[in-house]
Amino acid sequence: MSGNKTPPPSYADILDAPRPEPVPAHPRMPVRSRAAQFAPFAALTGHDDAIRETARLTVARIELDEGEQAVLDSKLQLLRRHLSEQPAVQVTYFQPDARKAGGAYLTAAGAAKKLDAHAGLLILQDGTRVPVAEIVQIDGALFRGWDDPPPPD
Repeated sequence: MSGNKTPPPSYADILDAPRPEPVPAHPRMPVRSRAAQFAPFAALTGHDDAIRETARLTVARIELDEGEQAVLDSKLQLLRRHLSEQPAVQVTYFQPDARKAGGAYLTAAGAAKKLDAHAGLLILQDGTRVPVAEIVQIDGALFRGWDDPPPPD
């Protein structure tokens, strides 16, 4: 066998060559469809969401000691007695995270409308519903001087 191979065409040889036409049975793909072939592809569907979820920070729930819980219970009883006045309150409470351990501490402020013992909720005038079991602090004009130390004997 002899080596009569023709060399591949150089770029200059094909630069001005006409574009090959497809056979009628296989028409050209529309440009829009060709572009779709190169659209971004996510091999790991949901991976970005999982990374964001892992990076999202939560805090641990604060456990009140007996003294703090007693003060909070007393404040809630005082609030219950003055609900008809719809006193302004500021409530800090824990909201557990639905997806991972921990949660977040939120603060709601407004006029207290109802303490629903059956549902375990403090309902504010604007409709905010605060789970009483998750409250860690409650403040307002109604409680002024509440946390002050007792006067000396």
